Amino acid sequence: QVQLVESGGGLVQAGGSLNLTCAASETIFSLNAIGWGRQAPGKQREIVARILSGGSTNYADSVKGRFTISRDNALNTVYLQMNSLKPEDNAVYYCNAVKDYISYWGKGTQVTVSS
Repeated sequence: QVQLVESGGGLVQAGGSLNLTCAASETIFSLNAIGWGRQAPGKQREIVARILSGGSTNYADSVKGRFTISRDNALNTVYLQMNSLKPEDNAVYYCNAVKDYISYWGKGTQVTVSS
């Protein structure tokens, strides 16, 4: 079972930036994919950024050009740099990993963007 621990959430003004960190319990190379999802109140959880095993990345349209996902293979860590934050980015952000096509989630970290 893959364990994921997020950190870095908090309160920021609109237009500001935050950097989220996800520490995985095993090597990223063993995963099919790793990334970030979010869930706003009353909405379904959605994947916003992901790194596939080959290194390619994909982003939700709502965050393209503002969010950047990256990884540190040596530390088994994935980051989400979030710039130009908007009130609609308010959500709990969860780290997500897929291994052997089973999806795992962390406990989440709250991101609050004030207008």
